[in-house]
Amino acid sequence: MTTEELHSSILRHRSMLCVGLDTEWAKLPDCIKGGSPADAVLRFNKEIIDATASYCIAYKPNLAFYEALGPEGLRVLEETVDHIRTSHPGKFLIADAKRGDIGNTARLYARTFFETYDFDAVTLSPYMGVETALPFLEYPGRYAIVVALSSNPGSADFEQPEKVMKKMMEVSTPENMMFVVGATKSSSLKEIRTWCPDNFFLVPGVGAQGGNAEEVIANGANSRGGLIINSSRAIIYASSGSDFAQAAAAVAAKTARV
Repeated sequence: MTTEELHSSILRHRSMLCVGLDTEWAKLPDCIKGGSPADAVLRFNKEIIDATASYCIAYKPNLAFYEALGPEGLRVLEETVDHIRTSHPGKFLIADAKRGDIGNTARLYARTFFETYDFDAVTLSPYMGVETALPFLEYPGRYAIVVALSSNPGSADFEQPEKVMKKMMEVSTPENMMFVVGATKSSSLKEIRTWCPDNFFLVPGVGAQGGNAEEVIANGANSRGGLIINSSRAIIYASSGSDFAQAAAAVAAKTARV
């Protein structure tokens, strides 16, 4: 997907919303827990996706929630991606994997997420330098999303967002590189946007973590939109009852509208 196509999707849906599929069996409504945990997660994902597709431009499965289920969890991940591709074509799919290796390992991670699972983008940790991103930049229409400034309080321990962004921009373009900038750091977004005016930002932390979508848009948007605003728990766990899908849709409808 090109940035122009992503911008068109934002305009068409009047939304910058990404729904994070951080699906944990223990938190599922009792009404959907029948059968194996993996099958329950898949049923839940499909209902959440079908209910929220009108209100979002992207979905972001967090790999930890699927890997924790073992081989069956990876099947669920694949079938979740297939369901989105088949039933809701045109959605931007992000693998929230935070991989961060180099050499052949990084090359195989890129193949895993872009070829095996057909994601549009994958999150990366830049701790080992620009080499972590290079294999991911070789796939036209796919994106490395490098963590620049995360939402957690400990982010200041090691993260140097200006250095990370400027260094990564030396080896990439806005058509293959995005950055993670946490919603809880929205006051920093105006300055950060001056460092890379044309790149899309993936902005997690809206909802349960306390980030505010309106502040994010006011401080971080560019002329093409330039934001993918993620909300996970606030949407997918909006209700623990049989109305969980309808409740998710209602929260999605009022989140990150533009």
